[in-house]
Amino acid sequence: MNAPLHREMPAGLLDAGRALSDVSAQWDHDIVRQLTDYIAIPAKSPGFDKDWSQNGHLETVLRNAASWVEAQKVEGLKLEIVRLEGRTPVLFFEVPATGTAMTETVLMYGHLDKQPEFTGWRNDLGPWTPKYENGLLYGRGGADDGYAVYASVAALQALKAQGVAHPRIVGLIETCEESGSYDLLPYVDALRPRLGDVSLVICLDSGAGNYDQLWLTTSLRGMASGTLKVEILTEGIHSGDASGLVPSSFRIMRQVLDRLEDSKTGRLLPESFHCEVPAERLAQARATAAILGEEVYKRFPWAHYDCGGSTTFALPTTTDPLEALLNRTWKPTLSVTGAEGFPALKDAGNVLRPYTAFKLSLRLPPLVDADQAVQQLKQLLEDNAPYQAKVTFDSGGGATGWNAPETASWFERALNAASQAHFGADCGYIGQGGTIPLMNMLSQGFPKAQMMVCGVLGPKSNAHGPNEFLHVPYAKKLTAAVAEVIAALPPGRAAASA
Repeated sequence: MNAPLHREMPAGLLDAGRALSDVSAQWDHDIVRQLTDYIAIPAKSPGFDKDWSQNGHLETVLRNAASWVEAQKVEGLKLEIVRLEGRTPVLFFEVPATGTAMTETVLMYGHLDKQPEFTGWRNDLGPWTPKYENGLLYGRGGADDGYAVYASVAALQALKAQGVAHPRIVGLIETCEESGSYDLLPYVDALRPRLGDVSLVICLDSGAGNYDQLWLTTSLRGMASGTLKVEILTEGIHSGDASGLVPSSFRIMRQVLDRLEDSKTGRLLPESFHCEVPAERLAQARATAAILGEEVYKRFPWAHYDCGGSTTFALPTTTDPLEALLNRTWKPTLSVTGAEGFPALKDAGNVLRPYTAFKLSLRLPPLVDADQAVQQLKQLLEDNAPYQAKVTFDSGGGATGWNAPETASWFERALNAASQAHFGADCGYIGQGGTIPLMNMLSQGFPKAQMMVCGVLGPKSNAHGPNEFLHVPYAKKLTAAVAEVIAALPPGRAAASA
């Protein structure tokens, strides 16, 4: 499979059936095994493992991926692990163009760091105990998105196997994405002269509305995060002695958060945290709502209970598919993702606690500047504290979201052709509620580049939570689709508008 044909074929003439057959065989015979080994390594992102350098897990998964890429012996591929002092390392590879008219560059992106374990895994599953079952590979990080480097190189091999001319291709695989990619920008700056004239970015760290078609991500929310702490005492005291006189730190916390969020509706109160939804994105959301219908919200694992012989399920904020899509992609939303200052239930006596601390995760609309939002958030939460309590917001930083550039006609044709070839349906367009800081960086650095932001995180794949899985049949088709889009890239600067 790795050996190129002697006769170079023009760009755009990839045999879709053969490409899918080639990448499927590689997934079955090799990539699933590689990802099984990867999942077993607790390569948590540095934000969740302060001793990442000493523990060596990030180094292990990066070296394993590098060894695998080199073992593929892709013609012309050069690879290195790049290191900047005090920062998580990145994997960088480049492959020269094979077509004489191919003057531009395709950038392929992924990451190898992972979210922490979380609780609630099925009894026979775990974050570091991979299991392959009915086409689903369970475990932390396989889908988000350890598979990306393997799929990217497999797509490249599919091009080589058919001798299809392709542009110059570079790969950038980081190990800090789940911590906000704070190490990435220095690497992008250091590697910028080697990145070249990027006309197409392929990022495989996103999601899918279903597993029935190719999905292009059109927007990503930004994020502002940090720890909000309310202190009212220096030590815990008997609640019978003090309650009613000493205000509860939890009640003060509620008052402070009421400045930010309407607890009845979940609407964020500062208008500066909102933005208008562009007309194109609104039209795409309507089309996607028509495709997905109730699955927009039914795909989540809602709590339920028996009520009079029937099952009652917890409800979403809305059951309107269009509104549901916009709520999770273009509306700011506050989540409390962690807490401190609370004893375990079994240890909770009649004690008034000295402080309450919450980890806040504020998702921002794609067009809202994260740095300004972080500053405003800190001032809003800290100023004029009730009862003159000590209220502090320790920012974890922010990342501005991303809105895709206008879609070039060649790119739209290529996406639809690839989706039709492998799924029998046109490409779908969907915004995502997560954050990929790299995309905003790349859009600023390469404003003319088309952005193929896709992924395998479809219904119930549950990245960051329990029972995360990689949908292998979908990943195979996505890999082949990536090869087809690369093959369809027009030569020269015509790609930006063709």
